[in-house]
Amino acid sequence: MIPGITQLCLKRESLEQDLALAASCGYRAIELVFKDEGQPHIDASAKELDAVRKACEKAGVAVSSVIATRKDGGSLLAPDAGAREKRSAVLRRALEIAQALGVDGTLLHPGALEANDSYQRAWDGLRDSLRAIAPEAEKRGCWIGVENVWNKILLTPGEVRRFCAEVGSPWVGLYLDTANMIHYGFAEMWIRDLGDLIKKVHVKDYSRKSRSFVQLMDGDCNWPAIVAELRKTGFDGALVSEVGGDEACLRETTERIKRITAL
Repeated sequence: MIPGITQLCLKRESLEQDLALAASCGYRAIELVFKDEGQPHIDASAKELDAVRKACEKAGVAVSSVIATRKDGGSLLAPDAGAREKRSAVLRRALEIAQALGVDGTLLHPGALEANDSYQRAWDGLRDSLRAIAPEAEKRGCWIGVENVWNKILLTPGEVRRFCAEVGSPWVGLYLDTANMIHYGFAEMWIRDLGDLIKKVHVKDYSRKSRSFVQLMDGDCNWPAIVAELRKTGFDGALVSEVGGDEACLRETTERIKRITAL
């Protein structure tokens, strides 16, 4: 396992500057974020995507995964079919980008549950959307990792396993966030129960006492257990940090990831 960082924690004003900062802070992998503003851009041409790939190679920073998003990007949990189609189009674009860069994973934040909807309708809508897109993920050689986020759905490892079984494709799994379930669960349990359904990993920490996200190893994540369970699954990819801050904080986070992987 190697230290990585998501570009969500960087400025995204210049890809070269973000890559240089990540490399200088000791990160060996990066999750690139493609939006309709900032760099890199979601509508980058094939030539521009090739330049992105070359810039990462030159910086010595591997691309572990990609995120694609738009200001009006819709939601796969929305009751409105048009909103779901918008989010599906963004996800398909993420798969195109991933293939162009030779990246094997994209993060999916599916949207948020709406109070005027039903849980089952939202579940079915998300499932059916991913069933439709899964063949394209396979064709492009890129996993879709649905992240466990605070969106009021897929709240237990049992639900995640059942959901993935209903989608029915090995190209759809979980993008595990180690802290997003800590207020009501245990990351090591999720890993133990889900195994190779976990495609990618975000690392951050959470303090139940203060009800806030904190620096790695300063919260309630049981890092020895988390690392042990990840090893049992055979996971050997990037631990992608979602801990933001100034350069000193970014360097400290890298060192803490190294300490975590040495446990």
